[in-house]
Amino acid sequence: MYISISAQTLGNNFSQSVSDFVDYLEKENQGVILEEREHFFNQYGDVFSAKEVIKNIDGNTAKLKKIEPKFYSITVSPSQRELKQLQNTDLKHYTRELMKDYVTAFNREINGKPITINDIKYYAKIEHTRHFKGTDKQVIENQPFASKILKLKQDVRKIEKGTLEGSVKKNELQIAKLERSAPHQQHGKRIVQGMNKAGNQSHIHIIVSRKDASNSVSLSPGSKYKASNVMIDGKLVKRGFDRDIFFSKAEKTFDKTFGYKRNYAESYHAKKAFIKNPNVYFSTLMGLPTHEKAVAFKILGKAGVPIVDIPTNQVQLALKAIRTLKRGIDIAIKSGSIGI
Repeated sequence: MYISISAQTLGNNFSQSVSDFVDYLEKENQGVILEEREHFFNQYGDVFSAKEVIKNIDGNTAKLKKIEPKFYSITVSPSQRELKQLQNTDLKHYTRELMKDYVTAFNREINGKPITINDIKYYAKIEHTRHFKGTDKQVIENQPFASKILKLKQDVRKIEKGTLEGSVKKNELQIAKLERSAPHQQHGKRIVQGMNKAGNQSHIHIIVSRKDASNSVSLSPGSKYKASNVMIDGKLVKRGFDRDIFFSKAEKTFDKTFGYKRNYAESYHAKKAFIKNPNVYFSTLMGLPTHEKAVAFKILGKAGVPIVDIPTNQVQLALKAIRTLKRGIDIAIKSGSIGI
């Protein structure tokens, strides 16, 4: 599962309206009949129009400055393995449970009481397609072939214009050979940035207002504080948002809700261990029972991590094979293939 939280920006500034982002999320509905469209939903309803979302989010920004985020985007991308465990309608149920976990991560109170799901304003939407990004392993490793193909196509145009001598047919044969030779293919075509990913790619986009439902309290999941107190207008006010709490609970909620048996390699705990202490991560990985270890390496392999013969003794644990595996996991985490 990959979860990200980000403030929406336009260039160097924060978006003053949610309209562009809502329009972007409506792209999959283009050309689709009304009965088959995915609608925005929240804790209380299943069908909200784009116009309603824009009106309600843009109208909930009292006293926020231009230099402050007006809303945040939460993206939830279950893995192919996780998606096999649930149906599309389950994603709505999970989103509603996930947002209950979201509010518990705030170290804030409203009118002297902890924040509840009723205190936030959000809208979510399920999408079914994802695209290969420039950071994906497949795109990166196909890039040398893409560069050669582009150069040959440019030469073909020059030959056709008469500004370069050569054979168009010979260049086209070279292009065809390079297309077939690229290491990463999908349905017989070279994987390129922007290409739709095959298989079930359902994921969730959530728009959550910076201000609470009453439009009076600022709630920032982008806070640099996990939990602290500050004096505001002579009052001691709690502040902060603990992403660790949110991410951990989101994972546990998924597993409990759908009876999902999570492998160590795909857990948030494992990602934290990998980032903070790679040696602990690899030692734990190698210490898994045989079946769980096999599943772990299968998961890593599907995430694009190069699987090498890994030494078993502690001295060898930090050598070349582990460094190769670490580079692969680094790329997989950055591309959102594994972890939260």
